Amino acid sequence: MAIIPEETIKAVLDATDIVDVIGGYFPLKRAGSAFVCNCPFHNEKTPSFNVNPARQFFHCFGCGESGDAISFVRKHENVPFMDAVKKLARAAGVPIIEQAHDPQAEKRQRNRSRLIQLHNDAAEFMHQMLRKSPQATHARDYLKNRGFNSEMAENWKVGWMPDNATLFLQWAKEKGYKGRELCQAGLAGQRDEHNPSAGLWVRFLNRLMFPIYNDYGDIIAFSGRQLVADPNSGKYINSPQTPLFDKSRTFFGLNKAKKHMPKAGFALICEGQIDAISCYEQGIQNAIAPLGTACTEAHAKLLKRYTSEAVLCYDADNAGYKAMAKAFDHLAPVGIHIRCIDMPKGEDPDSYIQKHGIEEFKALVNNAKEYFEYTLDYEARENDLTDIRQKSEIASKLAKQINLLSNKVAQDTIINQVAARLGIGQQDLRTTMFKEHKNSARLRSRSKHREEQEEDNTQHDRVDPTPLDGSIAILCSMALGSLDAQQWLCEQLESLHEPLQNTTGGHLLTTILARKPDASSNSSVMAYLNTLAPSDTLALQQTLSYRIPADVIKATSEASAMVINSHYQREEAAVRAALSQPGLSPEQFKHLLERTKDLQDILKNLRNRYIR
Repeated sequence: MAIIPEETIKAVLDATDIVDVIGGYFPLKRAGSAFVCNCPFHNEKTPSFNVNPARQFFHCFGCGESGDAISFVRKHENVPFMDAVKKLARAAGVPIIEQAHDPQAEKRQRNRSRLIQLHNDAAEFMHQMLRKSPQATHARDYLKNRGFNSEMAENWKVGWMPDNATLFLQWAKEKGYKGRELCQAGLAGQRDEHNPSAGLWVRFLNRLMFPIYNDYGDIIAFSGRQLVADPNSGKYINSPQTPLFDKSRTFFGLNKAKKHMPKAGFALICEGQIDAISCYEQGIQNAIAPLGTACTEAHAKLLKRYTSEAVLCYDADNAGYKAMAKAFDHLAPVGIHIRCIDMPKGEDPDSYIQKHGIEEFKALVNNAKEYFEYTLDYEARENDLTDIRQKSEIASKLAKQINLLSNKVAQDTIINQVAARLGIGQQDLRTTMFKEHKNSARLRSRSKHREEQEEDNTQHDRVDPTPLDGSIAILCSMALGSLDAQQWLCEQLESLHEPLQNTTGGHLLTTILARKPDASSNSSVMAYLNTLAPSDTLALQQTLSYRIPADVIKATSEASAMVINSHYQREEAAVRAALSQPGLSPEQFKHLLERTKDLQDILKNLRNRYIR
């Protein structure tokens, strides 16, 4: 039987924003960091249907329906799972190649988890080198000269890669990491691809190392800042694309900034990671930065999960201006409102804050101009708006960008503003917009594939979720939402094995710990859930609405203790019942009595401590 590979399902979920999907069916209203509407699966007057953009998950607190974007399409349109995946894949532009079950999929998932562990261990190694190595004095001096203290280095896990590659390679060997894994992670490469015995070269040498996190908080790459001038190497170099890292889909600092964006009301997008760090350390904690690339469509979809407004803070030169225009072209179509900071020439956020202080910089942020106002001011400085040719070129460029705005009221306001500033008629500008729209539509039609046949709307029987014990549900939620909890539970499997076998739903936790889906990636977790039986998928989807506590190990330990305690209480009750049965032989009675005492001792110990 043909299946859609788990990796393809993950790619579809990575490229899909659940807010856009559900918002295409029903109007959603923002409620804090989430969105709400009346539940489409049961009748209600007060909205209890919650869409979480950060976790890419929906849950109805009224009827209990929950799941990811694929689940929503499948349930709402009553289509088979594969049809729902195909529909979202077409919308996201992800190719679907069906294949037989891949026995290597589990191995690839384990490899991904291994690479994440390697990045985290390497970051700790380099951080300790920065803190303690006598050879890292110049790296520590550089940070001090930039105004960064040891607390900042700790907060961001800043490190130093030694200029002696042997130190790093020896560390990796002692930790049990193979050369193949170092190459896969982009930390090293083969000196000669045709001769493995030639050894490895290390990508980052004598550089200040900034870990790059995904938006869930795992280190997936590095950015290395040059400390000794070398014209043959860039000031900053990033990890290459790896199974974990794609710079066109990653913002530096998003893992920290995302929780501050709802309160601030916007994301502050800087050009470099030092700028983002400087802003964050000075209290502007909604600052992020792309990684040596312009904002992309993937960046825009990712950012839209957390905010609907962005303030761009780029260099006040032609390159910075073009970068802001490219950012607008990708951010505006997904509904992100853009403002731009008019930075003094030669300044970036870090240098400006050092010279003028954080309050002066906050004033620049607060006074950021609307995108079209900023663009018109820049064009007026750099060009002659009385020149017909230049005016026509500017009008055409802005016409394309006005077409990107989905809000018609905003469009009308911008049309009035641009036409007045350029000294042209509103109708002339609308005509230009229409021509540019036709040109864009023509280009899109050339690359667009024919739509596949309409989905089969065959009705399917409703599936009930697999029953779960309350403590098991909590543990499943922890194992799917936290790598730390997942690893802790794997270490406790010996003591949990029997209780899980005899607790409702325990087999689902056992399966999770055997498969080890990447808890740092929502799409990986959702892709894993979609490989299970429908009743199991439904049960585990409902656990994803649980909040992951700050002290996840303590909460996991407590829930595990509850499972084990309940198991032994049930066994003790069964043994006591057996003792009361008539006709027991002396040997049977003695054995049951001893077992009762053993169980009482176990329960007493459990009351005094949690599993460690």
